[in-house]
Amino acid sequence: HVQLVESGGGSVQAGGSLRLSCEVSGDTYSSYCMGWFRQTPGKEREGVAGIESDGSTSYADSVKGRFTISQDKSKNTMWLQMNSLNPEDTAMYYCAAGPTMLCKQGNWYRINDYWGQGTQVTVS
Repeated sequence: HVQLVESGGGSVQAGGSLRLSCEVSGDTYSSYCMGWFRQTPGKEREGVAGIESDGSTSYADSVKGRFTISQDKSKNTMWLQMNSLNPEDTAMYYCAAGPTMLCKQGNWYRINDYWGQGTQVTVS
């Protein structure tokens, strides 16, 4: 089992940047497929980006070229650098962890095992 804690959300003007952090504790960080998701009221949760233990990354089309997912296993931390933010990016952002096989199969967006409490991002 792992515990996930997000931070770094806030309010920013369109065109601005934010960097979200996800601290991982509990089980071995490298044993999991990790990802960032977001959700707004009334909408389904959306996969934003995923990262494998070897550092391979995947992104939703809506954020490609603007967002970057990264990790430092030695610090048990994952990040989401968000640039060129627009109002459509406004959402609660969650980090999540799941079986490593999900990443290997290209199914990072199906992570549903462990979730953080979320951090709000508001773009105006």
